[in-house]
Amino acid sequence: MPGARTGASAGPGAGPAKRSRGGSPGRPSRPGGTGAPAGRARRGSGGWTPWLYLAPALVVLAGLLVYPIYQLGLISFLEYTQAQVSGGEPTTFQGLGNYAALFGDGEFWRVLLATVLFAAACVVSTLAVGCALAVLLTRVRAVPRLALVLAALGAWATPAITGSTVWLFLFDPDFGPVNRVLGLGDHSWTYGRFSAFALVLLEVVWCSFPFVMVTVYAGIRAVPSEVLEAAALDGASQWRVWRSVLAPMLRPILVVVTLQSVIWDFKIFTQIYVMTNGGGIAQQNLVLNVYAYQKAFASSEYSLGSAIGVVMLLILLAVTLVYLRLLRRQGEEL
Repeated sequence: MPGARTGASAGPGAGPAKRSRGGSPGRPSRPGGTGAPAGRARRGSGGWTPWLYLAPALVVLAGLLVYPIYQLGLISFLEYTQAQVSGGEPTTFQGLGNYAALFGDGEFWRVLLATVLFAAACVVSTLAVGCALAVLLTRVRAVPRLALVLAALGAWATPAITGSTVWLFLFDPDFGPVNRVLGLGDHSWTYGRFSAFALVLLEVVWCSFPFVMVTVYAGIRAVPSEVLEAAALDGASQWRVWRSVLAPMLRPILVVVTLQSVIWDFKIFTQIYVMTNGGGIAQQNLVLNVYAYQKAFASSEYSLGSAIGVVMLLILLAVTLVYLRLLRRQGEEL
């Protein structure tokens, strides 16, 4: 009867449907006969291959990072001064005694606050200058763009101690050209606490903004031109284009440069040590890295200096994890 054909007799001469090995009708069996377990076995057999390729790099990282961190943490739990180094007294286990002495010292909290504020100012200034110049690179012609990139890369390639010495000369009260141009006479920029921090901040931004500029500029060049043209046709200003179009699209890149800047600026040492002569007058320009150096090597309190290093490491890890967690809550792909 028309319309009464079933799936088993859909065509002339069609026989009954064959059953697969699994017993379900009409479903072909997997090639090779073993199905999913064989595929999982093949994947499992090659699971160690990536780790074999990574093994040399992991060994180097373990030697350069893991072992020094282990030694740093170990010394922070011991009484380790010049007497123990010279062998005059035995090394004793102090437990959390060094951390208790550190957290009970008011100078530590003053230096920690100064370090956090100074690092925050450096990070914000570096990101602002780097992003602004990255946008500028997309607006100027080839020759000015090349000149700006070469000048920035020259600042980036300059060693920190060299750059610090040059900036000290520029702002020298006797021979520096800055005081002469501004008519400040023999004004000392490193005498006052805030002026010294400001001078060091300028040098840090000068040697750090090229990384942000080049990275963000590369990200902007990867943005489709149609998106920027559409924003321009809508009458958006340059600031609105950056805030509403470029910044959201460049957020993964901005995450990288922000974390790098936080790590670099929080553990700054060379610029403070050179430009303020070891921490400024009456140690008014100390940051944690210079403070740890003074405790460990100037005072020979190596265990206390190690404890400061461990605290810095934990602070940086906490800031990084919290920052990444906040981004994940916002739905960002990292």
